[in-house]
Amino acid sequence: MPVINYEGGVLSLQQKEQLIKEFTEVFTKVVGMPKETLYIFLKENSYDNVGVGGQTISKLLKDKDKQ
Repeated sequence: MPVINYEGGVLSLQQKEQLIKEFTEVFTKVVGMPKETLYIFLKENSYDNVGVGGQTISKLLKDKDKQ
């Protein structure tokens, strides 16, 4: 059971579907295994739950919008 894990920011349903489709296409092309063997897990992280440089990403984005 091959697995691809994606961890990042919040995605729209359209983005999720596109990622899953394209990850699957590349996997089958490169590895040569059937697409039915691949599991893809998308883990979304709220910008309130991720920090960079001592601040949450949500705060950094708000501060950037003020500039």
